[in-house]
Amino acid sequence: MTIQSHKGEYTASFVRGGMDQLNKDPIENAIYIVDKNIAKLYSDRLNNILNSQRVLKIEATEENKSLDCFPAYIDALVELKVRREQTLVAIGGGIIQDITCFLATTLMRGLPWMFYPTTLLAQSDSCIGSKSSINSGDVKNILGTFTPPNNVVIDVDFLSTLEEKDIFSGIGEMIKVHAINSPIDFDKISDNYEQILYDQSVMEEFIYSSLLMKKRLIEVDEFDQGPRNVMNYGHSFGHAIESATNYGIPHGIAVTIGMDIANYVASKLNVSKIEHFERMHEVMEKNYKSYLHTNISVEALIDALSKDKKNSATQLRLILPDQEGRIGIGLYDNNDVLVNAINDYFTQYGVKQ
Repeated sequence: MTIQSHKGEYTASFVRGGMDQLNKDPIENAIYIVDKNIAKLYSDRLNNILNSQRVLKIEATEENKSLDCFPAYIDALVELKVRREQTLVAIGGGIIQDITCFLATTLMRGLPWMFYPTTLLAQSDSCIGSKSSINSGDVKNILGTFTPPNNVVIDVDFLSTLEEKDIFSGIGEMIKVHAINSPIDFDKISDNYEQILYDQSVMEEFIYSSLLMKKRLIEVDEFDQGPRNVMNYGHSFGHAIESATNYGIPHGIAVTIGMDIANYVASKLNVSKIEHFERMHEVMEKNYKSYLHTNISVEALIDALSKDKKNSATQLRLILPDQEGRIGIGLYDNNDVLVNAINDYFTQYGVKQ
């Protein structure tokens, strides 16, 4: 798959055994930035890379993608004698991607970088699109850049060691982009939900279709100024849920709950039909069922929504389905009707307050 960007085109390739190929024939003149957990899980299969003198291992935590950590990363790369002609190679999930992309953008005014995504969320969503997001102080993702990788290599073998919650998190983003693409595509991923969980070839098929759908949006709106905004479907409520639960729910699962809330709210605001909520709810609930009884305060959720930079005290910018089930963006009054709709959702559909 070839993606067009402001810096030229780059490719996302599906390569079974890609990590073995990389270890057998390491990229010349590269410095590897590797998730510590991946280094532990794949110590034998990545032994040549991990035992080289050109590797920086980082624990993939939110704290470690804080701006405060970057002087140490830069010092480590300088110690490894980094040069402008070298390529940074990220091996990990979204956090390692964010760190590597930000370093590649800023170090020596720009270095090439590559990405071997190791989580389902990264393989099916974040690996294309050029974004990096970095935390500063208590503020998440306040800094960032748009710097595409030179190449993305997707090896689904990495998914075999993921925890169940990380599989559901990745599937949440896959459901999202299929819903955005069309009601028919949503029905297709919904109908194949069980096969995605248990058949790696079906999983790979839907990873590919997810990236293809995202590619169409990012190529017309790389810098997130218009059509690409619809990719935030489920995210306004999802981010608020993450905040209200102190990030106790994985991102893609919070987004799944967020989409479910958005669909229900849309029906109560007469933006959409209750039939669209009912049609989509079954697979949404399957995907967040492990967190069905998480304590989510509606008051904290509404407060977090109001603090979202896209919203105000009186109006919320929400992405909701319309009467035909198509996903779109609109401004809605932050009033009792909205609050009551959210309360009704939590009362009727099992996610505890």
